[in-house]
Amino acid sequence: MENEAKPQERDGDVKMKNGLYANINAKRDRIKAGSGEKMRKPGTKGAPTASAFKQSLKTAKTTKGKSK
Repeated sequence: MENEAKPQERDGDVKMKNGLYANINAKRDRIKAGSGEKMRKPGTKGAPTASAFKQSLKTAKTTKGKSK
């Protein structure tokens, strides 16, 4: 698949890219810390689309013992 997490090289280390929800939560944390950033509104350029959320559900890791 084209949108799978791919290794990213930084300073010689190979790290995996964060997923959609990890990026959203990281941005929320930065906003709470006072970064001055704002969340993008649905439908604006660069905002995640409905298909991006559907794709992230397909690749989401399941947790044992927790119900949704």
